Amino acid sequence: MPRSEKSKKSKEKKPQAAPEKIIGRRLTVLFAVVFALFLVLLGKLYFMQVMDKKYYATKLEESGLTVTVKQASPRGQIFDAKGLPLATTSQMPAVSFTHTEKITAAQMRANAGVLMPILRQFIDASQLTTRDKKDFYLSDLTKLAAVVARIPSAKFYDKSGRKLTGSATYELEVSYVKDSDISKMSADELLEAQLFKQMNATQLYSTSSIVTGALTAEQQAQIAQQESKLPGISIGTAWDHTLNTTSLLTPLIGTISTSKAGLPAEEADSLLAKGYLRNDRVGTSFLEKGYESTLQGTHSETQIQVDSKGDIQKEVTLQKGASGNNLKLTIDSAFENGVQQILQKNFDTLMTQGYGQFSQGAYAVVMNNKTGAILAMNGLVRDPATGKVQANAAATFQNAYTPGSVVKMGTITAGWQTGVITGNATQDAQAIQLRGSAPILDWWQDASPMPITVEQALEFSSNTYQVQLALKMLGAPYQTNMIVPTDKRVQVYNALRKAYGQYGLGVATGLDIPGEISGLIPATSGDNADIPNLLFESFGQFDNYTPLQLATYAATMANGGTRPTPHVVSGIYDTSATGGLGNEIKPVSADPAGKVDISSENMGYLKQGMYNVVHGTGGMATGTTMANSSVSISAKTGTSQTYAYSGGKQIPTTVNNAIAFAPSGNPQISVGVMVPTTTIQGTNTTHANQQIVVDIVNLYNQMYHFK
Repeated sequence: MPRSEKSKKSKEKKPQAAPEKIIGRRLTVLFAVVFALFLVLLGKLYFMQVMDKKYYATKLEESGLTVTVKQASPRGQIFDAKGLPLATTSQMPAVSFTHTEKITAAQMRANAGVLMPILRQFIDASQLTTRDKKDFYLSDLTKLAAVVARIPSAKFYDKSGRKLTGSATYELEVSYVKDSDISKMSADELLEAQLFKQMNATQLYSTSSIVTGALTAEQQAQIAQQESKLPGISIGTAWDHTLNTTSLLTPLIGTISTSKAGLPAEEADSLLAKGYLRNDRVGTSFLEKGYESTLQGTHSETQIQVDSKGDIQKEVTLQKGASGNNLKLTIDSAFENGVQQILQKNFDTLMTQGYGQFSQGAYAVVMNNKTGAILAMNGLVRDPATGKVQANAAATFQNAYTPGSVVKMGTITAGWQTGVITGNATQDAQAIQLRGSAPILDWWQDASPMPITVEQALEFSSNTYQVQLALKMLGAPYQTNMIVPTDKRVQVYNALRKAYGQYGLGVATGLDIPGEISGLIPATSGDNADIPNLLFESFGQFDNYTPLQLATYAATMANGGTRPTPHVVSGIYDTSATGGLGNEIKPVSADPAGKVDISSENMGYLKQGMYNVVHGTGGMATGTTMANSSVSISAKTGTSQTYAYSGGKQIPTTVNNAIAFAPSGNPQISVGVMVPTTTIQGTNTTHANQQIVVDIVNLYNQMYHFK
């Protein structure tokens, strides 16, 4: 082909593709791009919602578009059985701070600088922490800038290269504040730091009282005049909880935390889970703690919506606040005072008579045996080292002493429960001579055997009767000069303590005041639980019990074996229009704690024995001092040899206890009395325990009249 023809053909245009094919290719490219973008979007969503969920959740939380604000309400009050105030809640002037998003740390610092000179007397900076001081230091913008300048730029970004969140950035800045930066704070600056701390701790859009107290009219006026220069600050009111310091019942009331201290650290997590605020004032001991949920007011809850500038757009009340409910006690202050005077009179007498050199005081608990309501809880606590005596009602369930012979109904019960005796069993009261040991004698010091029944064992308070029961429980009835087997030792300890526990001895009674101890009960292993101690346990000279436990024991006897649950609150009440005790909302009652495993016939022997302790006519009854009463008393006395130490010498002492109920035929009250560590004069000991019982029964009859 000629060259010219080839050139001509090469210059001719190639045929173009059909329009349908062009559109198809373009759509394919478009779909590919859309699919790629879709994959990118999915990847981004996966990264945000799965891989980096926490980061974006924090960002969302910091936006603060909707905030729920809780405010505390006044605490409930506590009154005695006749309505006498024991713990009252009242309004008082307060400097309040309302925290909004627009108020900066620098403005809170400025507020503190203005308020400190006016409120100096009310500010306590002793509890400021290092962190508190660093927060205050950084609220100064100049100092903040200086700290930021110390921080390497790379520190403001996380491992993924993203800028730190606001809170993480602040924690970084705090970590770069040196101890030397805060070590030179003046006394005035520390006071300002305390005010700043309280403002800074206020929840966003909440109002808190940063200073409360007896603000003078002049102080309130000074603050009011400068309110325009004090963003968030106003004069308001707060509540205060005041104890009746003149009442003997004050130790039972307990304490509450301050708004500064807020929730106790050890309970903070559990209380926060229940809806409490960190700065809520809560009960920290005794009744205030035991009835916290009743006394604590209901928080008000408000939902606040704000715009991006921090301005409030809408407020919705979710829950109205309400003051806490009130408590009314079972104890009449007048009767409590009367029992205290009885204790003091008899205690003074025993001291005058020379029985009190090593005395640890005197204690009495009075109970309605049918309901378990506590009618009086009185303690005179004496420090033997200094001789100082003070009233403390709480010692009746927190101090424990050797009970002595009052336990003998429990020991006999264990004998019945283990089958070693039946009915009104007769045993010889006799000297117990075990091989290698000193003899165990009864108080009348007569070695010759004398047959006595259960009733007489109680009336005469025979120790040897109880020892023989313990030996039988060990599987070894008494024989002179015998060797006591040890293989059932723990089993017998457990049997005795089981019976004692059914009467309320050595176990928690269920008192509605936190802090009760269960006595002092040595372990049943090792040298403490040897055979001699086991035999002494049988007549009350090993385990230690509280005065409250003795009263519970007496009430169980009075009820024929039904053990009541002691309680000091009779009902929950609202508040009257004048701020006092209002109407009853709910009565407080306590179900029986248990029933002694004993027949009514055997219980009859025990109760007859207790009656004979007081009214026996054979000359050997041990509680006849209590016969001189306005009504018939049934009782059991208890003495137990103890020891005191003086000048390096061991000096024998004794406890003088008693349990009683009255009237004998229709028991309405039970009494537990403990007079520990009294001295012995020859063979004589004080009868203060018995006289205290008589005086209490007579006082009750005089004030309320037995039915």
